[in-house]
Amino acid sequence: MWKDQVMEWFAAAGPFAVILSILINTIISILAFMPSVFLTAANLAFFGFWLGTLISFLGESIGAIVSFWLYRKGIKRFAPEALMKNKWLTKLQETGGREAFLLVMALRLFPFAPSGLVTLAGAASKISLVGFAVASTIGKVPALLLEAFSVYQVLQWNTAGKVILALVAAAVVVMVLRGKLKK
Repeated sequence: MWKDQVMEWFAAAGPFAVILSILINTIISILAFMPSVFLTAANLAFFGFWLGTLISFLGESIGAIVSFWLYRKGIKRFAPEALMKNKWLTKLQETGGREAFLLVMALRLFPFAPSGLVTLAGAASKISLVGFAVASTIGKVPALLLEAFSVYQVLQWNTAGKVILALVAAAVVVMVLRGKLKK
């Protein structure tokens, strides 16, 4: 299991475990397709709820900023067509200033917006690096707290954790069935 492997790396890293976690989160952000929930789980299990949540928050924020910078430097030219399929991501690419700031923040608040696509669309927009960093970081706070709470409950395997896992499983089944019905 990924969480266990990451926890072994943290133990081996000793006092550098926090830096390792932030580095892994940055790599996940750059790759854009890999979920970070296993890293959040490892952070919570290894560092405890509050410190693990803070480390996950820092890692996700730094990862988004580094990804934005890299995407803006060259990867944005290869933006996938997926950016054009979502009206909010398309709108973000066409905006700048305050409107782009508010859109990035709103998309980060929306729990189902793919983080990598939000970063890529932001990089393709006219928003500044500082504007993106602030909007993205503010937007990540509620989403990460919700993720950390959910992951923690599942790790504790209490009633809330079982309900959360059941709801996630039901959502996955519904999405798979919807996909099959559309075909």
